[in-house]
Amino acid sequence: MSVRLKLTLSYAGFLMVAGILLLAAVWLFLLRYVPNRAMLFNPDDKPNGVFPIRSVLLEVFAPRAAAVLAFLLVFGLVGGWILAGRMLAPLTRITHATRMATNGSLSHRIRLPGHKDEFRELADAFDTMLVRLEEHVAEQRRFAANASHELRTPLAISKSLLDVARSDPNRDTGELIDRLHAVNTRAIDLTEALLLLSRAEQRSFTRAPVDLSLLAEEATETLLPLAEKRGVAIETEGDVCPTSGSQALLLQLTMNLVHNAIVHNLPKQGTVWVTTHVRSTTVVLTVENTGEPVTPQLASTLTEPFQRGTERTHTDHAGVGLGLAIVKTIAQAHDGTLTLTPRSDGGIRITVELPAMSPHTDN
Repeated sequence: MSVRLKLTLSYAGFLMVAGILLLAAVWLFLLRYVPNRAMLFNPDDKPNGVFPIRSVLLEVFAPRAAAVLAFLLVFGLVGGWILAGRMLAPLTRITHATRMATNGSLSHRIRLPGHKDEFRELADAFDTMLVRLEEHVAEQRRFAANASHELRTPLAISKSLLDVARSDPNRDTGELIDRLHAVNTRAIDLTEALLLLSRAEQRSFTRAPVDLSLLAEEATETLLPLAEKRGVAIETEGDVCPTSGSQALLLQLTMNLVHNAIVHNLPKQGTVWVTTHVRSTTVVLTVENTGEPVTPQLASTLTEPFQRGTERTHTDHAGVGLGLAIVKTIAQAHDGTLTLTPRSDGGIRITVELPAMSPHTDN
C-alpha cells in the first residue's frame, strides 16, 4: 500500500475508534442507569407518566449510532485521503527533484513554500545538498579538463621533440635528451601531485600525533637553499602545536606553503614569515610573504587546481599549479580550514587552522 493509503486508513480507523469510544461512554454513563422495567409515577409527581425503559432507548439509539459510525467511516476515508494528499504534497515535490537529480539535472531546486516545518527543513537541506553537489561536479569537470590539458602538454612536447629528432638524425642528441628529461620530470611531478591530491581527498591515511611547529622547522630548513638562491629571508617562530593526522601529508602541506611563499616573492630582498601558535581548541600555521599586491578576487581563486597567480606560464620553480589545491585538500581532510588574506604591503598571508590535540589524549 502507498503511504497515502496507509495514512487514510489510519485517519479513518482513528475516527472510528473515537466514535466507538464515545458510544461506549454513552452506554457506561447513561444507558446502563436506565431501568429495564416500566415505572409509573403519581399524577402529582413531576415528572409524571411512563419513564422510558432501556430496551426502547436501545431500539431508537442503535440504528442512529450505526448510521453515525457509517458516516464517520466514509468521512474518515474521504477526509483522510484529502488530508494525506495535502500532507504528502511536499514529499512528492522532493521525490520529483530527487529523480531529476538522479537523471543528471542538478540545477533543479525544490524551493518549498510555506511555514517552516519538517518537510520544509528537508526540502531546504536537499536544495543545499544539490547546490554543493552541483558545485562539486562543476569543480571536478574543470579539474579533469585542466588535468587533461596539463598532462597533454608534456606528452605533446615529447612527441614534437622525437619527431624533430627522427627527421634530423644529425641533431645534437644531448640537447634532445636534456629537454626530454625536463619534460618527463614535469609529467612525473604532475602525476605524483594528482595522486597525492586523490589520497588526501579520500582520507586514506592513519592519524598519529603531530607537532605542527616541528614540521614548519623541517620545511624551512629543507627549502632554505632555494630561499638563499632567490635572495629571500625566512623567519620562523611559534609555539608547540600538537595536532593529529598524517605527518607526511601535513609536512607536504607545510612544504607547499613555504615553497609558494619563496617562489612568489619579490625578486630581491623578499621575506617569508612562518609562525605557529595555539588557540583554545585549534592550532594555527601562518605563512606570509612579501611580493606584488594581490587582490581579494585573485586570492579567492588561488586554491583552485592549476592556478598559478596571475599567469599560467612555467618557470624553473612554477610547479604544476596544484600546490595550494593540495594544501586546501589536506587541510579539509584533517578537519581544518585554509584562509588566504592579501597583505596591504603586498604579498599574501595564508593561515591553516587544525583541531588541537590535548597532550593527555591517548594515542
